[in-house]
Amino acid sequence: MQALDFITTARRLAMSSRRGRPLETDLRRAISTAYYALFHCLASCCADTIVGGAGSNRNREAWNQAYRALDHGLARRRCVNRNGIARFPQDIQKFADFFVLMQAMRHLADYDPDAKNAPIWPLSRSAIIGIIDDVEDVIRRFNQAPIADRRAFAVYVLLAVRNS
Repeated sequence: MQALDFITTARRLAMSSRRGRPLETDLRRAISTAYYALFHCLASCCADTIVGGAGSNRNREAWNQAYRALDHGLARRRCVNRNGIARFPQDIQKFADFFVLMQAMRHLADYDPDAKNAPIWPLSRSAIIGIIDDVEDVIRRFNQAPIADRRAFAVYVLLAVRNS
């Protein structure tokens, strides 16, 4: 399962048409799916940078555990912590910002029957496609960030911080 495959699915949902207009449910699923592209990108980063990427001599069970260890709430709390995020390069900071925004939009899309009246909800198909394009760009830039920075970010979003 590749993060960018979620982008393909999100685009297909946003572009689906029913007499020229996509169903609201398709647009909601497109937003939700775009968030999951970010989430799975981060989960893969955590597993790959901590246990080992494809082609490495990694333990599959350990890799799955690291992948599944990512928690939506903890990752969000870490991403909104400006002091913690400030130590990462710009591409990782932007990823964190989009993670928070898209998680909020996913919650509206998945749980709020009146989401279309929320201030952050994009009403048009073109706005949603623009968001999907932005998410794809953020993922590509994140994946090009130095491995040491992505590894540090993985540790930051996965593990509790203990003060001595």
